[in-house]
Amino acid sequence: MKKTIELLKKNNELRIISDELDIYLEIPHLAYAEVKKKDGGKALLFTSVVDKKNGLKFEEPVAMNIFGSYKRCELLFGRTIESVADEITKLLHMKPPAKFMDKLSMAGDLFALKNIFPKKLKSKGACQEIKYLDENIDLSKLPVLTTWEQDGGPFITMGQVYTQSLDGDMVNLGMYRLQVYDKNHLGMHWQIHKDSSHFFDQYQKAGKKMPVSVAIGGDPLYTWCATAPLPYGVNELLMYGLIKKEPAKLVKSLTTPLYIPQDVDYVIEGWVDTQNMRMEGPFGDHTGYYTLKESYPVMEVSAITMKKNRTFLATVVGKPPLEDKYMGWATGKIFFPLLKTTAPDLLDYHMPENAGFHNLILAKMQPHYKGHAKQFMHAFWGAGQMSFVKHAIFLDENSPKLDNYESLTSYILDRFTPKSLFISEGILDALDHSSPESLVGGKLGIDVTVGKRIEPPELLGDEELLVKVKELVPDTVDLHQYMRRTKNPITVISIKKTKNVKEHFNALTKLSSNLRVVIFVDELKNDIFNPYMLIWRVTNNMDAIRDIYISDPMVAIDGTTKNLLDGFTREWPDDVDCTESVVESLKQRDIWDLDDKIYKKFQL
Repeated sequence: MKKTIELLKKNNELRIISDELDIYLEIPHLAYAEVKKKDGGKALLFTSVVDKKNGLKFEEPVAMNIFGSYKRCELLFGRTIESVADEITKLLHMKPPAKFMDKLSMAGDLFALKNIFPKKLKSKGACQEIKYLDENIDLSKLPVLTTWEQDGGPFITMGQVYTQSLDGDMVNLGMYRLQVYDKNHLGMHWQIHKDSSHFFDQYQKAGKKMPVSVAIGGDPLYTWCATAPLPYGVNELLMYGLIKKEPAKLVKSLTTPLYIPQDVDYVIEGWVDTQNMRMEGPFGDHTGYYTLKESYPVMEVSAITMKKNRTFLATVVGKPPLEDKYMGWATGKIFFPLLKTTAPDLLDYHMPENAGFHNLILAKMQPHYKGHAKQFMHAFWGAGQMSFVKHAIFLDENSPKLDNYESLTSYILDRFTPKSLFISEGILDALDHSSPESLVGGKLGIDVTVGKRIEPPELLGDEELLVKVKELVPDTVDLHQYMRRTKNPITVISIKKTKNVKEHFNALTKLSSNLRVVIFVDELKNDIFNPYMLIWRVTNNMDAIRDIYISDPMVAIDGTTKNLLDGFTREWPDDVDCTESVVESLKQRDIWDLDDKIYKKFQL
């Protein structure tokens, strides 16, 4: 971490904040504002960190937003992201050598691979310079942040969670939020589909406690590796060796059998009693909504170790854009070659950050036959982390670049018809709040790989159309039309909802000559002239099976908050919002420097 801080300083990518700031809301609110700035702002180093509630002042600084730009990502990787992807592609396509020179070349490549395997050291690590055992264990000695007002408590957000299978043959490095309950207990947010949860099941069936070691800091690549979507049973630290060309050097934890990198800044060791579950949350998560309380495993801490000269690493999640925008960009580029092994005709893919990654994927492919895109949809929804994707749009090889949103949207809307839609059902991320039941819900695929003959609507101006819509749907507050130049303009209608949206859609079919794609949103908390945040809201709030209505040539999406009018019986979470009094306090102290226009645009 010290080398990382010096690297960021040298490249003018670090902002040092020496004002005294609280781990409760103040520090995370500033980091949340920083990443919203152009190009992700700066990495932040808070050097005067306090816990006002408990009267504590910490020795160590807190670092945040270190991955929060494309430039910083490549600085931390020490090479271009494309070069890592090219190397993986080369390994996947390695063929038996035909000639002597080919053998020599392959021998060199294979020899280099020896550095990817983690190396276990017999010595102690720098991460074990300070040790807290038994009654000296106290998680409050760490500057763990409370990010949002409704959070269930402080959460470790950049923890590297090291676990192993019951027989010890497989190890896993993952990243899961970790709630601090008290001085020696952590909540383990292991979602049911994750590798650590599979290991937990093994220990639970055997009636044994499960060892866990949580590391914080060290080389930032350890933290990125914890997010890498590798196949089940593959050690994520192999990616560290592949990228750095040197093995991760590991030392044994003091009280668990697990090995952790010797140069991390903190290690929290402990054991999970598989019979003991506890309510975890709520937590303002990267969906931009709070995830609600739910029962999860608990770790009893058996040791805390740390460096003498240490830095606490954290991140902040909430509404986009976030630091994970840039981490996800690196992940998408690097793992594209692996995804192509499942879908060989895939040419490119992109996950817009304002759809929360899993909520929308754009994919460019080479279609070879009728129904090929639908085959791809099934492949995506069955491929590792891609199985959590809710909505996917498939385009052909002639489509614009996937991050050129203006041109791409025109291309899609000029080829779209209701027959382009493919609605299915599958697993969902545990953070999804919109479907009628947790962990499973509607999936939407849109096939625009084939051009279709489409008749455009008879366009009306917003004011004229609003009058007609209000006559049919009295709940209407306002509307705005997007992409009017295309054959399928999008009409966003804000409403004060008094009935199920399907009734509104049925009424609007009388305007089928003027409307094509209609999106309903609540009047409260939505700006119909802010497409970035509308995409965030709608992709979060919809379940394809329940919320898509079709009456050719019209299609409607219900992006409203769901309640009993919709037969929705689950609790609907609140938006993640900044605490206004905290923001005002930071402004008065001349620490908050985010432009009010940005604050409003991203609905902080």
